[in-house]
Amino acid sequence: MARDYVRRSKPKSNSRSTRSGSRSRAPERRTPWLAIILVLMLATSLGYLIYLVKGSAATRATPVASKAAHTTPPSPPPVNPIEQRPVEKWRYIEQLENKEVVVDVPKVEESSQRYLMQCGSFRSAEQAEQLKAHIAFQGLVAQVRRSEGSNGIWYRVILGPYERKRQAEQDKHKLMRAKVNHCAIWLWEG
Repeated sequence: MARDYVRRSKPKSNSRSTRSGSRSRAPERRTPWLAIILVLMLATSLGYLIYLVKGSAATRATPVASKAAHTTPPSPPPVNPIEQRPVEKWRYIEQLENKEVVVDVPKVEESSQRYLMQCGSFRSAEQAEQLKAHIAFQGLVAQVRRSEGSNGIWYRVILGPYERKRQAEQDKHKLMRAKVNHCAIWLWEG
């Protein structure tokens, strides 16, 4: 059933507000006895614990003090454990001091091949220059080479020459961290 909320009548006033002469009493607040008892028990147990701790420290110190009063020989000065040198339990430290390890390192053969790394090939020189600038921000020197082929003119962004492939791979990983992906390492042709 549909109701008309716009034209509904105002609610009737409260009967209490019409009676100004009689006031109702506020409800009485009850005392939280359970909370008070728990707090008192906690405070009592904490006080008892402190009493026990203080009492045990006093009883331990008293016999030591009474024994010291009866015997008067001078005690040796206390030894600082930090200043003492630790006693070594193992002998391998002495054995290793006198040993020498000989390692045969194979000689790296010098190769006559050199490597280059190509990081992009573009139709426009502007795109190639943008990539070259991005690579320059990484501290590497790149070149833009123009090459003509059967497909038209291409602008290649290359780095190198490198004497070893490992050097080219190090630069490739440096560029990958800078989000310059798809670099390829090839043999140098010229």
